Amino acid sequence: MVPEIDLTDPAVHRDPFAVYGAAREQGPVAKLVGPGFGPLWVLTRHADARELLTDPRFALGPGSYQRLDVPEHCRPYLRTMQEMEGAEHQRLRRLVAPAFTARRAAEFRSRIEPIVERLLDEQPEDLLAGFAQPLPMEVICELVGVPQADRRRWHEYGQNVVSGSGAGFAAAVPGIIGGARGLTTPPASEFLELLAGTEGLAEAELVTLVWQLVLAGQTPANFIANAVEALLTHPDQLAELTAEPGLWPGAIDELMRWCGPQLLTIPRQATEDLDLHGVAIRAGEPVSAAIAAANRDPRAFADPGRLDVRRAAGGHLGFAHGPHFCLGAALARVESEVALRGLLRRFPSLRLGEVRRAPDPGTWRLAALPVSF
Repeated sequence: MVPEIDLTDPAVHRDPFAVYGAAREQGPVAKLVGPGFGPLWVLTRHADARELLTDPRFALGPGSYQRLDVPEHCRPYLRTMQEMEGAEHQRLRRLVAPAFTARRAAEFRSRIEPIVERLLDEQPEDLLAGFAQPLPMEVICELVGVPQADRRRWHEYGQNVVSGSGAGFAAAVPGIIGGARGLTTPPASEFLELLAGTEGLAEAELVTLVWQLVLAGQTPANFIANAVEALLTHPDQLAELTAEPGLWPGAIDELMRWCGPQLLTIPRQATEDLDLHGVAIRAGEPVSAAIAAANRDPRAFADPGRLDVRRAAGGHLGFAHGPHFCLGAALARVESEVALRGLLRRFPSLRLGEVRRAPDPGTWRLAALPVSF
């Protein structure tokens, strides 16, 4: 019997890790159901989920993403690497990967630190709205060279993208695409200059990459907010980080494992009829990895329900795995570490207010993060 998870169940919103974890212990495959879409199959165990993300029988494509009603001139720029597979994906990934190395992310730390300090100067009462949400877009603006005079408008675009749907999202697209085209010719930053000098990378592909950065770059906002809540509710772990700052890089990975915002990977479509752990999957049906279950699988992690900043880093699926492993993972790690270290260093007496979660079955995220300093 395949366990079934109803995405309208309040328990999914309240504690998805418990719901997905219970399904994981019933079997390796679960079925998600909800109004407005057919069944979505999910793999719940770490080894199986990891294997899915490298299995050529499952492919990302147009069916994996929301279709946006945007002007025709924007459409050529919306198909990012995330929708590509095989040789096409490998070619583009190889061309842009040198701009996203861990070394380059570490070098960019000095550009992120003053952004963090400036946002913290305001001492926002809601750390989500006043700190975690504006930070990623400000970092992207710094990375691609958006002029200061235009950054407020880019923050509005980012807020519409975060909303995830509706007219606001679609309306932001022409602004982002138009702005990106202006930034790439000529290149407005060292980052874009490096990419523009890459042989074989077309200008349109560079514009598309900026669009992809805006899309994916909003994820750290939810992660940073989740991590603040996690550390403030686990003072023993925060005390260890305060006493030993060298633990921070590994702690970022542990926090991503324990309270990462993505509950599911982007759905892949089966390319053929197949048997998946005894479940018949038809060609075209969507299949996803349940990150919320896999990252707390006792088969992969000792005492997986415990937040442990000393845990050996690695193995989690918070940045996915395989060919589509998050291209910006190194930058996201540095950005998150600088944000959390800066916040907790400047405000050692930080206290949580009444935290509210957003009723989102696909993302583990806060609706607000009120604090007192």
